[in-house]
Amino acid sequence: MIKFNYRFDQDQLELQASSWCGLEKVLLNGKVVSKKFNFGMLSNHYISLNNGNKYQFKLLLDPQTNLLTCRIYNQQNLITILKQGKNQLQKSQRLIEAGLVCMLFSVLTVYVIA
Repeated sequence: MIKFNYRFDQDQLELQASSWCGLEKVLLNGKVVSKKFNFGMLSNHYISLNNGNKYQFKLLLDPQTNLLTCRIYNQQNLITILKQGKNQLQKSQRLIEAGLVCMLFSVLTVYVIA
């Protein structure tokens, strides 16, 4: 799971993206305000903050560098660009793989003992 965090005034914004299942979520102050499945290279989420301002989260994946970029716009104006590289993606994948290996080992142990 890759996470992008951004604080705007009193609001905490977070975009979560899973490279395994394609689930993307945008959280506003800890509450999910947008979610969808996406396996493409580009994704958009549109949300409104508590003050009524509308924001766009644009998630882009560069296939050559595996750099994941989150651009946040307020009414067509770019506010910030957040980036996560290949190392973060690989770290997340290794953690999931290790969990799967442990579960498989546990199932095999139970099967052999029974």
